[in-house]
Amino acid sequence: MNNKEIDLHGALKKYFGFNKFKGLQEDVIRSIIDGNDTFVIMPTGGGKSLCYQLPALAKEGTAIVVSPLIALMKNQVDAIRGISAEQGIAHVLNSSLNKTEVNIVKSDIEKGITKLLYVAPESLIKEEYIDFLKSQKISFVAIDEAHCISEWGHDFRPEYRNLRTIIEKIDDVPIIGLTATATQKVQEDILKTLGMSDAKTFKASFNRPNLFYDVRPKTNNINSDIIRFIREHQGKSGIIYCLSRKKVEDIAQLLQVNGIKAVPYHAGLDAKTRSKHQDMFLMEDVDVVVATIAFGMGIDKPDVRFVIHHDIPKSLESYYQETGRAGRDGGEGYCLAYYAYKDIEKLEKFLSGKPIAEQEIGNALLQEVVGYAETSMSRRKYLLHYFGEEFDEVNGLGANMDDNVRNPKVKKEAQAELKNLLEVVKETNQKYKSKELVNTLIGKVNALLKSHKTDEKPYFGSGKNHDDKYWMALIRQALVAGFIKKEIEQYGVVKITDKGLEYIKNPFSFMMSEDHIYSENEDASISVNTKGGGGVADEVLIKLLKDLQKSVAKKNGVPPYAVFQETSLEDMALKYPITIEELKNIYGVGEGKASKFGKPFVELIAKYVEENDILRPDDFIVKSTGENSGLKLYIIQNTDRKIPLEDIAKSKGLAFNELIEEMQRIVYSGTKLNIDYCIDELLDEDQQEEIFDYFMESESDRIQDALDEFDGDYDEDELRLMRIKFISKVAN
Repeated sequence: MNNKEIDLHGALKKYFGFNKFKGLQEDVIRSIIDGNDTFVIMPTGGGKSLCYQLPALAKEGTAIVVSPLIALMKNQVDAIRGISAEQGIAHVLNSSLNKTEVNIVKSDIEKGITKLLYVAPESLIKEEYIDFLKSQKISFVAIDEAHCISEWGHDFRPEYRNLRTIIEKIDDVPIIGLTATATQKVQEDILKTLGMSDAKTFKASFNRPNLFYDVRPKTNNINSDIIRFIREHQGKSGIIYCLSRKKVEDIAQLLQVNGIKAVPYHAGLDAKTRSKHQDMFLMEDVDVVVATIAFGMGIDKPDVRFVIHHDIPKSLESYYQETGRAGRDGGEGYCLAYYAYKDIEKLEKFLSGKPIAEQEIGNALLQEVVGYAETSMSRRKYLLHYFGEEFDEVNGLGANMDDNVRNPKVKKEAQAELKNLLEVVKETNQKYKSKELVNTLIGKVNALLKSHKTDEKPYFGSGKNHDDKYWMALIRQALVAGFIKKEIEQYGVVKITDKGLEYIKNPFSFMMSEDHIYSENEDASISVNTKGGGGVADEVLIKLLKDLQKSVAKKNGVPPYAVFQETSLEDMALKYPITIEELKNIYGVGEGKASKFGKPFVELIAKYVEENDILRPDDFIVKSTGENSGLKLYIIQNTDRKIPLEDIAKSKGLAFNELIEEMQRIVYSGTKLNIDYCIDELLDEDQQEEIFDYFMESESDRIQDALDEFDGDYDEDELRLMRIKFISKVAN
């Protein structure tokens, strides 16, 4: 055993109290000690920071650590100071310091006390700091969260792009790039930008076998579903991610009202509050943090037991990074994401204001997220493939730890279809992205296909016996199976692999399962998802309630959905309300509905509960935060005064479709709204009668069905407003 090895293990024990290294740590540290440029890709929880902290402590001079977040630096500096008697062993140099503090930092570096200097890239640009650091002994520069360099990374920071030039100004020292998530595209970008193409690269496995991945449809029931999930994990720590600050505040408030210890965290809060909330979570004074992505980088809490995505993230890297904060101690980690294609459309809309190059990148990343959410194959295999790692879904660690594997969809033979797909990729000269390939297969012309005369080729429309969703699912599964791959330079362009060319010559059985289809209609009634062991609606009771719904509807001469919506019936079969008072707390049931139709329903449920010895979740009333009741009153009063709907929306800062959604909520829960004054301006008497009759006879109140039925005669807003009038008249 040579001295270096003894020193490394001695230093590990001396500074960190560990007897042995984890995973690739030792090889990485040796590479840094030997003065090599080094690139480390290691998932969250893999012990990434130790890779540069230990060599910094062991080598002569000061190591500069570039890090994007002040909170992250503070955490790490505190941790390092905790293992040394010398307060100055680690310092932060950023905009939060005053002149005196900056002088203390400089003095400690000059005396050789400081081994680790944490800086934000913005601070490193300052000439005074560059001049000072030039004159000091620097051991190496570590760039943490190196994916920030790449526009393809999920957290791009323009100031990171310039780091190479700045480092060269300071000294010719080794560079260490570290990231917890990087696709092939991002890896190439990092190495190129840092000018370290011959760096020694170490890549740990991205598989986190203790994490359970679950994707559920995002329905109107999402709030009660989240509360139920948290109550089932009582006393455990969790993070809920939302994409907007407003949503963070709303959800945190909703949880607090329902007796869950939760705090919000987002960049709009002042630094003091953010720091306080972070500490409350770390010290376990609260169980749940509701946050935007501003929260989490460098949060070293090992026992986070669940991570919930209220909104699906903008990229799979973000998703991986955020879910990776669960179960870092190797214990249970439940990753639950709610998905609705409507959210993806919102994100696409948001991108449309950006420069074209940024839009293209953003959309390509979003499509990967859609693929992950909609796939019916092993989510773990899909995710690991995205990061360039093979996974054995039969024997691999954590193989049965996702909803798709636990509840597999039926697989069908797709040998002929796969051969057809691969031939189309080949015949179109491997120049199309997935969307164009699907259009070619189903025979849908667009400008790009026309310009290449693809629509004149014999294979155009050769797959029209299946729909676009089928072909998209097959493309995803063929990618993961290695028959095709996505081009790195022109990202998203599909190329055929040698394995794919071989398959065309000698095809064999290929079993595929079709993707999940999550309804895109906000009124879609999707039963409470039971996959992840969340709350399970009582199927027997639902059947009884549906029969009752039909007979009550018949008696009142209205369609069944006008009595109670399906989502309301499912909520009843979950909470077993046995009084009118309890019924009012069911999703979509207000006072009006409860008193008009409720009696037979609560009687049926009471009888059912008694006969089947059911233990009712009596505490299971999801309380609302009350903020909507003010808005509800405002809408009722102003429609009574016949104020134009556009004006009502504007005065409350709502988009028109948001106002319609709010009005739908009001009438579906049993309160009347009179909006004849605005409908009369849009539609004549005959048109109104035609739509009214349609809703009276229709099996469903879904707007999509109505749009299909009228085939362009009426637009969506007209149908929605008529549905509000209809429910108001016949059901309330």
